[in-house]
Amino acid sequence: MLIRRRSRVAAPVADAASAGALPPSVLDGDALQRLRELDPSGKSRLLARVAQAFETSLERLMPELRSAWQAGDLQGVRHVAHTLKSSSASIGAIKLSSLCAEIESMIRLESRDGLAARVESMDRETVVVLQALRHLTDGPSP
Repeated sequence: MLIRRRSRVAAPVADAASAGALPPSVLDGDALQRLRELDPSGKSRLLARVAQAFETSLERLMPELRSAWQAGDLQGVRHVAHTLKSSSASIGAIKLSSLCAEIESMIRLESRDGLAARVESMDRETVVVLQALRHLTDGPSP
């Protein structure tokens, strides 16, 4: 096992584990391949280290997002979305990155129509992405 610690990211609206098998599109294969090419032998465990760093970021940022959202601090929400946008893309979490970009743009344009749904979707998608990363780095569960 490469990553043993489990996330304490707050409970999502839906548990990704209950959804069954992971959809193949959760993590973009091209982005993962680019990471693998940076460590062709796997000796540096780059993919596992990147996954762990991403998980650590989520553990810090998602509570910030929820607090900002509950307080009505849209600039705080935008900051979290902006921060996660590129790191999500770099690990191949394209849907999460896209949600972050939409949230960031909506707040910048002061458009609130559908914002709550996107924030909820972002929250759920972080759980799905973490599960996919663990599956990738730990291997499938028996």
